Amino acid sequence: MNKQLNLWKEQSDDNKLLIAKLLDKIKFTKNKNKFETTDFLDLREQAILTEEINRIKFEQYKLWGGYDNSERKIILLFPEKIELDYIDNTVFDQFLTIIRVKLPNELKGQLEHRNYLGGLMKLGIKREKIGDIIVRDDGADIIVKNEISEYIKNNIQSLSRFKKSIIEVKKIEELILVEPKKEIFKINVPSMRLDCFIGELARCSRNEANTYLKEERIFVNFKEEIKSSKIIKEGDYITIRGKGRFKINRIIGNTKSGRISVEVEK
Repeated sequence: MNKQLNLWKEQSDDNKLLIAKLLDKIKFTKNKNKFETTDFLDLREQAILTEEINRIKFEQYKLWGGYDNSERKIILLFPEKIELDYIDNTVFDQFLTIIRVKLPNELKGQLEHRNYLGGLMKLGIKREKIGDIIVRDDGADIIVKNEISEYIKNNIQSLSRFKKSIIEVKKIEELILVEPKKEIFKINVPSMRLDCFIGELARCSRNEANTYLKEERIFVNFKEEIKSSKIIKEGDYITIRGKGRFKINRIIGNTKSGRISVEVEK
């Protein structure tokens, strides 16, 4: 009990609220024998909540964001009388949908992810109601909670950038995927300590790397990290707010100067 209490105390206020909302939904699912879902979660939030779910040994859940390898996902909680094997992706059709934006010819290739997200924010839509935004030259597929799909469809054309666009509501299985752009490169670090990686990835000094840590801008495997001495391994993800997310693909070997050569994917 003391260990659980200490873990709870170590959580930030935001994390406590996130966990409390999840526990309320689990309680509702158990008491009412009904499906319940979270809002969309980023990778950090997914890590926090799945850790909590595993801690309380609740097994009736599934994460899904509309397609394999989606970044933002919801957690579907389902009654104990339903077995996980019976939960396929079609179950999510009642919770998730797509807003498809088809741009006019003069705007093709002109809009980026931030333009679509910024437009939705101007409509007063909270970020947690929006999943991944799949951007193409001719428009985008925006994954959203069903509850706001009609509102977006009826109001997004009030924004000047989308005034001439065609807006449609589509089912999740009609999603058009685009292969994300990736950059693979090599860095040389003096050791596998986290601050060494921050220095190379953010192109900053050791002192600046420690400032990033103190400012809570660093995440390792989607969990906030403040220890500069944390050892990084192959397969780890390092997120530096304002700089991007990096995957440590593999350790290549040692250079002649004794540094460690590492392949990184951004």
